Amino acid sequence: MTAPPTDTAGTAPERTPTVVADGVHVTYTVQGGRAGKGSATSALSRIVSRGKGAPGTRKVHAVKGVSFAAYRGEAIGLIGSNGSGKSTLLKAVAGLLPVNAGHMYTLGQPALLGVNAALMSDLTGERNVILGGLAMGMSRREIAERYEQIVDFSGINEKGDFISLPMRTYSSGMGARLRFSIAAARSHDVLLIDEALATGDAGFRRRSQKRIDELRAEAGTVFLVSHSNSTITETCDRALWLEAGTLRMDGPADEVVAAYEEFTSVTGSGGKNGKK
Repeated sequence: MTAPPTDTAGTAPERTPTVVADGVHVTYTVQGGRAGKGSATSALSRIVSRGKGAPGTRKVHAVKGVSFAAYRGEAIGLIGSNGSGKSTLLKAVAGLLPVNAGHMYTLGQPALLGVNAALMSDLTGERNVILGGLAMGMSRREIAERYEQIVDFSGINEKGDFISLPMRTYSSGMGARLRFSIAAARSHDVLLIDEALATGDAGFRRRSQKRIDELRAEAGTVFLVSHSNSTITETCDRALWLEAGTLRMDGPADEVVAAYEEFTSVTGSGGKNGKK
């Protein structure tokens, strides 16, 4: 077995952690239920819930005691069945959902794709590039210098001058591509991507994966949630498998995906075609 590389002191080089989750629990409240407002079931529910919070609400324990450490240069895929807590965990890493128990430590300000780049539907694509760039922490000068790169990368002008039109005229795929292009225009200590690579043609997916590799080379950490297991294995070197809010497996992406696919083939769980 080849020994790990060492520094001049003869010890393994220190890896820099960018995200550390220590026994993290995330619980949130959702509104409503299946029963109608005036039904007997709804009335009984309101009686039972008196003193336990607002009527018609329930708490969801979405992430249960998850622990892991992420390091500079890693691309980490998050996989699991629908409702397993993947997106909730990303939001907790980004600081958008509070941690109810345990601790979440991050280096710098993580960027959650499509949230930090909070684009507005009534503004043109051009104005949204500026708005999104500012939201991602870029200066106006940096945005001006990278504007053409952002538009070209997104490919939304390939079939017309869509960048000058309001974003409400864009397809969902065009909007997702523009958000990714804005977020990927600068380096991040931690970049969180939720389903962004599921949109666009094969050319855009190749550009996206290449850019993720570049971001990793620039010493950042990338987290990726995708419907496609092949995207996880092609883009990530490590994967976290969440199931019912718990961390079921953490290891090399190909091994974790293989174990997850075996699980879904037996249980029939997972998303579309068993690949979420």
